[in-house]
Amino acid sequence: MDRNAEYNQVAERIMALHEADATDQAEDVLEVPLSSYTDPERWQQEVDLVFKRVPLMVALTCEMPKPGDYKAMDMVGVPILVTRDKDGKARAFINACRHRSAPICEDGLGNTSRFVCPYHGWTYRGDGSLMSVADAHKFGDIDKSTRGLVELPCAERVGLIFAILTPGMDLDIDDWLGGMIGDVEHHNFENWHFLEAKEMEGANWKVAYDGYLEGYHFATLHPETIMKVTLPDLMDFKAYGPHMRVTYGTTDIDSMKEAPKDEWWQYEEKGFTFVRLLFPNISMYLGLGLGQIAQLIPGPTPDQNRTILYYVHPTPPDDDAHKEELKQTAQFLYDVTYGEDYVFGQRIQKSLNANPFETVLFGRNERGNQYFHKWVDFYLADDPALEPPEL
Repeated sequence: MDRNAEYNQVAERIMALHEADATDQAEDVLEVPLSSYTDPERWQQEVDLVFKRVPLMVALTCEMPKPGDYKAMDMVGVPILVTRDKDGKARAFINACRHRSAPICEDGLGNTSRFVCPYHGWTYRGDGSLMSVADAHKFGDIDKSTRGLVELPCAERVGLIFAILTPGMDLDIDDWLGGMIGDVEHHNFENWHFLEAKEMEGANWKVAYDGYLEGYHFATLHPETIMKVTLPDLMDFKAYGPHMRVTYGTTDIDSMKEAPKDEWWQYEEKGFTFVRLLFPNISMYLGLGLGQIAQLIPGPTPDQNRTILYYVHPTPPDDDAHKEELKQTAQFLYDVTYGEDYVFGQRIQKSLNANPFETVLFGRNERGNQYFHKWVDFYLADDPALEPPEL
């Protein structure tokens, strides 16, 4: 089925749900242990069995499009360096010199033909190979070919760069993304323009991620912002392995009725809108003429997370006025995400830390949340005989 035909079907489903005052539902409600958000042992298992084993998005293609571009950052305590070598291939490494483990560059974006360790001056190429040892005649004999940066499994697909934080693991990115590839690739993300990134801190990473998975809270938490454009508690869910696409109805959904149903695909952002979620920690929203990609990273303790919001646009700004307009839209999205969702999430975390009861509850209408938590549990079980969850 081509994309337009699929979107016609999506639009029909969301319209039928709207007219019935209904939403896509799970078979039953689900209770999740409250300790899932507070227990240090559980949190460590999530880091070890999820974040250090599955492919994680570590950069956008448009963040570092040219040979020599690089990005350094911390992911759950692992210092990583993502590079684009002279041949244009994206690579990922542990950001640690093979001499005494000093970081070879500071966190951030840049462009360079070589990396010089600031501690003793060992120099590396963009492909991670050791180029030279300072005062080599004094240091002693070593085989430089065995002293390159420790490489991580890395792959680039649909405008996103992925890595596994554990060296030596297999990475089949097509198998990992599955049907999500077709759902994203038509946007030609690799050609988008990177505008800026903003960071914020919040509660447990799952408290924060829960908010990206449902629209049940829109009417009460976002009455003057999201509710102006998106209908509350009207959702349709589609799964691609552990990943999801959530369809929401927009406030102008009835305008679709003016067009034949085989043209409803044209009403994306004018009748329905999507949020795409890449397990375990990416939310992609491409509305309002600007893309916001949220990357959630567990913090140093169970009750903290660090989130990076990336703002991208299909084309570079036309001029300074257009650039300022895009930045204002980005600021609006940031203010809603942080000022409304994340600030309230920290209040939720405070209550969770008080352990007032044993479980938290997800309704049938919170189908995406249920599916996500089942997948986290699936990875924590670490049992190859276990069947993966189904939506």
